[in-house]
Amino acid sequence: MNKELETAIMTAADLPTIPIVAIKVMELIESDSATAEELAKIVSSDPAVAARVLKISNSSFYGCRRQIQTLSSAIVILGFSTLRSLVVAASVKQVYKPYGLTEKMLWEHSFAAGLAARIIARRTRAANEEEAFLAGLFHDIGKIIMNTLDRDKFQEVMQHCYNEGISFGQAEKGVYPFTHDEVGAYVIRKWNFPEILTAAILQHHQLDFSELDDPALINLTAVTSLADQFCLKLGIGIREPQEEIDLAGSKAGQLLKITEENAAGMLEAFDKAFAEDKALFTS
Repeated sequence: MNKELETAIMTAADLPTIPIVAIKVMELIESDSATAEELAKIVSSDPAVAARVLKISNSSFYGCRRQIQTLSSAIVILGFSTLRSLVVAASVKQVYKPYGLTEKMLWEHSFAAGLAARIIARRTRAANEEEAFLAGLFHDIGKIIMNTLDRDKFQEVMQHCYNEGISFGQAEKGVYPFTHDEVGAYVIRKWNFPEILTAAILQHHQLDFSELDDPALINLTAVTSLADQFCLKLGIGIREPQEEIDLAGSKAGQLLKITEENAAGMLEAFDKAFAEDKALFTS
C-alpha cells in the first residue's frame, strides 16, 4: 500500500465527494431502523437521483413484472440492499463530470461492470449481488479521479494506450508513480465504504492472494475482475473489443472455477441485459 498516496488522498480538499443523498441512505440502512417511507423521503430530496433510481428500477435487468411508479414501492419490491446500490450508482454518476467522451466511456464501462458483476455473483453465488454491483461500479473510479485532478496527464496515458496498443495499466506506469487501482481504493476508503470494497478494488487486476486471505474477499475480487473482462471482451467503454480474452482461463475465472460454457452463458446474459437497458443506465 502506498502510504504517501493514501495520505495525499485522505487530506485532499479538491477530490470529488460522493453526494450527500447516498451518504444519508447508507447511514439509514446501516442503522437497522430504516423504513421505506424514510428512505423514500431522503432519496426524493435529490430529484435527479430519485428520477434515475425509478428509471433503473423499471429496467428489465431487475425483472419486475409490474411498473414501479413510486420510490416507496421501489424500496418494498427491490429491498433496502438493492436500493442502496441504485442510489449510490445514481448519485456517483455526478462524479463523472465534465461529461465529455472520456467521462462517457469511463461511466459506461463502470456501470456495465457493475451489471456484469451482479450477474456473475448471482450465477456463481460467489459473492453478495449488491456488494458485487458496487465493486464493479467502483473498480475504475481511480481513473476518473486521476482525470479530474489532472486531465492533461490522464489524456497522455490514454494517448499511449491508443497509439501504442497497450493496456491502461501498462501506459500509466510511464506517467504516474502509482496506479488507478491504488487511487480508487483510497478514494473508496475516504468515502467510508466497507473495507472489503477497498481491498477488492485494489486487487482487481493483480488478484495476488494467499491461502490465508479471506475467501469472501478473494471471491468478490475475482467477480469484479471477471466483470471488467466481460466489458473489455465486448468493447464496452473502450475503442475496440478484446475478443481474444479467455474468460474461463483467466485468473479470475480459475478462482471462481467457471467453465467455458458457464462463462459464455453469463457473457450472453450480460450482453443482452446491457443492450436492453443501456439507455437507462447511461442517460
